[in-house]
Amino acid sequence: MTVHQEETRAAYDGVVELYASMFADRLETRPFARNMIGTFAELVRATGNLRAADVGCGPGHLTAMLRDLGLDAFGLDLSPVMVEHARRAHPALRFEEARMEALPVEDGTLGGVLAHYSMIHTPPGELPALLAEQVRALAPGGLLLVSFFGTDGSTPVRFDHKVAPAYSWPVDRFAELLAGVGLDVVARLLHDPASERGFLDAHVLARLPVVSGVVT
Repeated sequence: MTVHQEETRAAYDGVVELYASMFADRLETRPFARNMIGTFAELVRATGNLRAADVGCGPGHLTAMLRDLGLDAFGLDLSPVMVEHARRAHPALRFEEARMEALPVEDGTLGGVLAHYSMIHTPPGELPALLAEQVRALAPGGLLLVSFFGTDGSTPVRFDHKVAPAYSWPVDRFAELLAGVGLDVVARLLHDPASERGFLDAHVLARLPVVSGVVT
């Protein structure tokens, strides 16, 4: 585990109850994000593979939402205290401590991966490898939905997030990273600021292509 991961884990361990109280019902006032997750779930259901990981699941509220949307969802988080909170709050669901760079998932077995503002603390140089790990876990035709702070310009911007240092990304640049690890971007949404910092909310939905066999 890197130094920034250890610091991020410790920071989230220390704010679990506050974080859970602030975000558990937040999507009730976030129609764009809520509907992007609904679209993600619908497309995952259409693949026939309902197994989906909520990576960086925090207190587990979105894992529960995915379950309610018909997916066989489970949550993974770097913070052991977050995982314990999620298990207490949603005892019918499975939660595990894990790093997004090393998912405890077999190759090519997931219908979907949700990363809702959970990649924002990853330094830009480490993000391609993190995205490649999500691709490793996806089955052909599987979906990845990433939500993050969007920004103008052509490069990511580091800022002081309330919990741990984070990065905002230009949507086009992030889409290029997804394409670089073999995903097809099928939708992107950028909408008005949701924070006092003025960053836009960004959502990018991508699919792992199905490679047809070659008949000789």
